[in-house]
Amino acid sequence: MKESMNRRRFLKGSALAATATAGTLAAPAIVKAQSTVLKMQAAWGGGIFLENAQSYVDRVNAMAGDALQIELLPVNSVVKTSQMQDAVHRGVLDAAHYVPAYWYSKSAVASLFGTGPCFGWSSQEVLGWVHYGGGQELFDELMAKLGLNLVSFFNSPMPAQPLGWFKEQITDSSQMKGLKYRTVGLAADVLLEMGMSVVQLPGGEIQPALKSGLIDAAEFNNPTSDRDFGMQDVSKHYHLASFHQSQEFFECTFNKTKYDNLADEQKAILKYASESENSNFYWHNTRRYAADLVKLRDEQGVNVYRTPDSVMADQLAAWDVVIDRLSAEDAFFAKVIESQKTYAKEVMNYLNLNQPDYTLAYKHHYG
Repeated sequence: MKESMNRRRFLKGSALAATATAGTLAAPAIVKAQSTVLKMQAAWGGGIFLENAQSYVDRVNAMAGDALQIELLPVNSVVKTSQMQDAVHRGVLDAAHYVPAYWYSKSAVASLFGTGPCFGWSSQEVLGWVHYGGGQELFDELMAKLGLNLVSFFNSPMPAQPLGWFKEQITDSSQMKGLKYRTVGLAADVLLEMGMSVVQLPGGEIQPALKSGLIDAAEFNNPTSDRDFGMQDVSKHYHLASFHQSQEFFECTFNKTKYDNLADEQKAILKYASESENSNFYWHNTRRYAADLVKLRDEQGVNVYRTPDSVMADQLAAWDVVIDRLSAEDAFFAKVIESQKTYAKEVMNYLNLNQPDYTLAYKHHYG
């Protein structure tokens, strides 16, 4: 009898517990975490580079869901392009999308992260140096030296930038001397060494400056952007291939305090979305550049040339002078250069031996 009563009490207690549990499960207390929104200003007011910035943002937003979102702001939304890095450092902006050459005035070393000398490599290999050759660690060291509260990721390997737009065809390096030319970053030092007069202008001011005669020649970055700027309306002589900026990529920079307060998985998304954008950029932009080059030539009457070897040889010689001078002035600059040369010598030795001559195959099929 006693055993039967104990069993009834146990079953009754279990039933009550089950009822309570069911009630709890039926009406849970839902607490939804508030989404973290990062405001990122781009250095681009429109065109293909703003599309690229949006592509990176879209990747982050798709992977992070409600927990983290980036809001992309176009050029000059909060501050001018020249003020973007300081704005992120101070927390006025959470993030920025631009290129290191845009803050080159703070340190010539900045230009080595994208628009530096060519050691026989392309943007792909420079990004390889960033990720696997010690480049990221050197960049972080530079941030510490400059006292900047920033964390940056690099992505989107750009093809070599054209020499640009001229009033006549350039057939020899001697024609370059004395020309007023637009470029940015360390390329300005290189072309000054070649005897040119250099003006550093933002993208949207290049075409009006060429049209008014403020400058004699100019480059920006690629056939698509050049066509969007209307360069074909003020010049019909377009020269592709150059060593002045033969490699470049984007910098996605974040306020370090804001970044450090993110969850580890959110930090990972910012990083790996950047790496993912590497491939997307190259596939997407190369196709667009190729198509727009054909339009410039066939629909808008632009004469397209390959830059003469004499110009590119003089560019390499000018780079040597600039590198030696800046290395003598700044030990850290010299340290970064040495790291790059070590990486490029080994990696390009393999690639140069292994890669077939793709031009030979192209000519075989297309003449």
